[in-house]
Amino acid sequence: MKKTINVAIGGCSFTIDEDAYITLSNYLERFKASLDNTSGSNDVMDELEVRIADLLKGKLGGRQVVDNAMTQAVIGQLGYPEGYKEVDDQPFRQEEAKEEYHYSGTDGERPARKLFRDPDGKKIGGVCSGIALFLNVDVVLIRIIFLIALICGSAGFWIYLIILIAAPEARTAVEKCELRGIPATAENIKRFTRGF
Repeated sequence: MKKTINVAIGGCSFTIDEDAYITLSNYLERFKASLDNTSGSNDVMDELEVRIADLLKGKLGGRQVVDNAMTQAVIGQLGYPEGYKEVDDQPFRQEEAKEEYHYSGTDGERPARKLFRDPDGKKIGGVCSGIALFLNVDVVLIRIIFLIALICGSAGFWIYLIILIAAPEARTAVEKCELRGIPATAENIKRFTRGF
Protein backbone atom coordinates (compact mmCIF):
# COMPACT_ATOMS: atom_id res chain seq x y z
CA MET A 1 0.00 0.00 0.00
CA LYS A 2 1.37 3.40 -1.01
CA LYS A 3 0.59 6.79 0.39
CA THR A 4 -0.94 9.30 -2.08
CA ILE A 5 -0.79 13.07 -2.04
CA ASN A 6 -2.99 15.67 -3.73
CA VAL A 7 -0.84 18.34 -5.39
CA ALA A 8 -1.34 21.24 -7.76
CA ILE A 9 1.05 21.28 -10.70
CA GLY A 10 0.75 24.06 -13.23
CA GLY A 11 -2.70 25.00 -11.94
CA CYS A 12 -4.06 21.43 -12.25
CA SER A 13 -4.84 19.07 -9.39
CA PHE A 14 -3.22 15.61 -9.40
CA THR A 15 -3.26 12.64 -7.08
CA ILE A 16 0.32 11.41 -6.95
CA ASP A 17 1.95 8.62 -4.97
CA GLU A 18 4.65 9.47 -2.44
CA ASP A 19 7.61 8.15 -4.48
CA ALA A 20 6.52 10.08 -7.56
CA TYR A 21 6.02 13.21 -5.45
CA ILE A 22 9.55 12.97 -4.06
CA THR A 23 11.02 12.39 -7.53
CA LEU A 24 9.13 15.31 -9.07
CA SER A 25 9.84 17.59 -6.13
CA ASN A 26 13.58 16.82 -6.33
CA TYR A 27 13.56 17.47 -10.10
CA LEU A 28 11.88 20.86 -9.67
CA GLU A 29 14.20 21.85 -6.81
CA ARG A 30 17.32 20.88 -8.77
CA PHE A 31 16.04 22.63 -11.87
CA LYS A 32 15.34 25.81 -9.89
CA ALA A 33 18.80 25.62 -8.31
CA SER A 34 20.36 25.53 -11.80
CA LEU A 35 18.65 28.82 -12.75
CA ASP A 36 19.97 32.25 -11.93
CA ASN A 37 18.10 33.95 -9.11
CA THR A 38 16.36 36.53 -11.30
CA SER A 39 12.74 37.50 -11.62
CA GLY A 40 12.57 35.51 -14.87
CA SER A 41 13.41 32.27 -13.07
CA ASN A 42 9.91 32.22 -11.55
CA ASP A 43 8.43 32.50 -15.05
CA VAL A 44 10.59 29.61 -16.22
CA MET A 45 9.43 27.48 -13.31
CA ASP A 46 5.78 28.36 -13.98
CA GLU A 47 6.14 27.41 -17.67
CA LEU A 48 7.90 24.17 -16.69
CA GLU A 49 5.11 23.24 -14.27
CA VAL A 50 2.46 23.90 -16.93
CA ARG A 51 4.37 21.65 -19.35
CA ILE A 52 4.70 18.93 -16.69
CA ALA A 53 0.94 19.14 -16.04
CA ASP A 54 0.19 18.78 -19.77
CA LEU A 55 2.48 15.75 -20.07
CA LEU A 56 1.03 14.11 -16.95
CA LYS A 57 -2.53 14.60 -18.25
CA GLY A 58 -1.53 12.88 -21.47
CA LYS A 59 0.07 9.97 -19.63
CA LEU A 60 -2.75 9.45 -17.11
CA GLY A 61 -5.27 8.14 -19.63
CA GLY A 62 -7.84 6.22 -17.55
CA ARG A 63 -5.68 6.12 -14.44
CA GLN A 64 -6.30 8.31 -11.46
CA VAL A 65 -2.94 8.25 -9.64
CA VAL A 66 0.39 9.46 -11.02
CA ASP A 67 3.08 6.90 -10.26
CA ASN A 68 6.87 7.06 -10.27
CA ALA A 69 7.16 5.54 -13.75
CA MET A 70 5.07 8.39 -15.19
CA THR A 71 7.14 11.06 -13.46
CA GLN A 72 10.36 9.42 -14.64
CA ALA A 73 9.01 9.39 -18.21
CA VAL A 74 8.05 13.07 -17.99
CA ILE A 75 11.45 14.01 -16.56
CA GLY A 76 13.15 11.97 -19.29
CA GLN A 77 11.12 13.79 -21.93
CA LEU A 78 11.82 17.25 -20.52
CA GLY A 79 15.47 16.71 -19.66
CA TYR A 80 17.63 19.09 -17.65
CA PRO A 81 18.98 22.54 -18.55
CA GLU A 82 22.53 22.96 -19.83
CA GLY A 83 25.10 23.04 -17.08
CA TYR A 84 23.01 20.88 -14.77
CA LYS A 85 25.00 18.50 -12.58
CA GLU A 86 23.65 15.22 -11.28
CA VAL A 87 23.73 14.45 -7.57
CA ASP A 88 26.96 12.47 -7.96
CA ASP A 89 28.63 15.53 -9.59
CA GLN A 90 28.72 13.89 -13.01
CA PRO A 91 27.73 16.46 -15.64
CA PHE A 92 24.51 15.79 -17.47
CA ARG A 93 25.32 15.12 -21.11
CA GLN A 94 22.70 15.70 -23.75
CA GLU A 95 23.29 14.55 -27.28
CA GLU A 96 24.54 17.42 -29.34
CA ALA A 97 22.02 18.50 -31.93
CA LYS A 98 22.89 19.93 -35.32
CA GLU A 99 20.98 23.11 -34.50
CA GLU A 100 21.07 25.27 -31.41
CA TYR A 101 17.96 23.60 -29.98
CA HIS A 102 17.79 20.26 -28.20
CA TYR A 103 15.84 17.49 -29.91
CA SER A 104 15.51 14.89 -27.21
CA GLY A 105 12.19 13.35 -28.18
CA THR A 106 11.61 9.66 -27.59
CA ASP A 107 11.54 8.81 -31.29
CA GLY A 108 14.37 11.13 -32.31
CA GLU A 109 12.17 13.07 -34.74
CA ARG A 110 11.28 16.73 -34.58
CA PRO A 111 7.75 17.48 -33.45
CA ALA A 112 5.25 18.89 -35.93
CA ARG A 113 5.26 22.65 -36.37
CA LYS A 114 2.20 24.77 -35.64
CA LEU A 115 1.53 28.19 -37.13
CA PHE A 116 1.45 31.05 -34.64
CA ARG A 117 2.14 34.76 -34.91
CA ASP A 118 5.59 35.55 -33.48
CA PRO A 119 5.45 38.38 -30.90
CA ASP A 120 9.24 38.51 -30.54
CA GLY A 121 10.08 39.35 -34.16
CA LYS A 122 6.98 41.30 -35.14
CA LYS A 123 6.90 44.59 -36.99
CA ILE A 124 3.11 44.94 -37.27
CA GLY A 125 1.29 41.80 -36.13
CA GLY A 126 3.92 39.06 -36.16
CA VAL A 127 2.43 37.33 -39.21
CA CYS A 128 5.54 37.47 -41.43
CA SER A 129 7.83 36.47 -38.59
CA GLY A 130 5.53 33.59 -37.63
CA ILE A 131 5.33 32.32 -41.21
CA ALA A 132 9.11 32.59 -41.57
CA LEU A 133 9.70 30.54 -38.41
CA PHE A 134 7.01 28.05 -39.43
CA LEU A 135 8.55 27.56 -42.89
CA ASN A 136 12.14 27.92 -41.58
CA VAL A 137 13.03 30.71 -44.05
CA ASP A 138 14.35 34.23 -43.64
CA VAL A 139 11.73 36.71 -42.44
CA VAL A 140 12.93 39.32 -44.95
CA LEU A 141 11.93 37.00 -47.82
CA ILE A 142 8.39 36.62 -46.44
CA ARG A 143 8.07 40.39 -45.93
CA ILE A 144 9.20 41.05 -49.50
CA ILE A 145 6.67 38.52 -50.83
CA PHE A 146 3.86 40.20 -48.88
CA LEU A 147 5.00 43.65 -50.07
CA ILE A 148 5.06 42.54 -53.72
CA ALA A 149 1.63 40.92 -53.32
CA LEU A 150 0.32 44.15 -51.81
CA ILE A 151 1.73 46.31 -54.62
CA CYS A 152 0.55 43.99 -57.41
CA GLY A 153 -2.96 43.77 -56.04
CA SER A 154 -4.83 43.61 -52.81
CA ALA A 155 -4.21 39.87 -52.30
CA GLY A 156 -1.26 40.50 -49.97
CA PHE A 157 -3.38 42.66 -47.70
CA TRP A 158 -6.24 40.15 -47.50
CA ILE A 159 -3.95 37.15 -46.93
CA TYR A 160 -2.09 39.05 -44.19
CA LEU A 161 -5.37 40.08 -42.57
CA ILE A 162 -6.79 36.53 -42.65
CA ILE A 163 -3.63 35.08 -41.08
CA LEU A 164 -3.58 37.91 -38.52
CA ILE A 165 -7.11 36.98 -37.46
CA ALA A 166 -6.81 33.17 -37.77
CA ALA A 167 -3.35 32.49 -36.30
CA PRO A 168 -3.03 32.94 -32.54
CA GLU A 169 -0.04 34.71 -31.06
CA ALA A 170 2.62 32.45 -29.50
CA ARG A 171 2.47 33.69 -25.90
CA THR A 172 3.87 30.77 -23.92
CA ALA A 173 7.25 29.10 -24.21
CA VAL A 174 5.57 25.85 -25.28
CA GLU A 175 3.79 27.62 -28.16
CA LYS A 176 7.08 29.23 -29.23
CA CYS A 177 8.66 25.78 -29.31
CA GLU A 178 5.76 24.43 -31.39
CA LEU A 179 6.14 27.35 -33.83
CA ARG A 180 9.78 26.42 -34.41
CA GLY A 181 9.09 22.68 -34.52
CA ILE A 182 11.23 21.85 -31.51
CA PRO A 183 10.26 19.82 -28.45
CA ALA A 184 9.19 21.69 -25.36
CA THR A 185 12.05 20.44 -23.19
CA ALA A 186 13.20 22.12 -20.00
CA GLU A 187 16.10 23.85 -21.76
CA ASN A 188 13.91 25.16 -24.60
CA ILE A 189 11.24 26.37 -22.15
CA LYS A 190 13.98 28.23 -20.29
CA ARG A 191 15.18 29.78 -23.56
CA PHE A 192 11.77 31.10 -24.64
CA THR A 193 10.38 32.34 -21.33
CA ARG A 194 9.96 36.11 -21.31
CA GLY A 195 12.25 38.15 -19.14
CA PHE A 196 14.87 35.45 -18.74
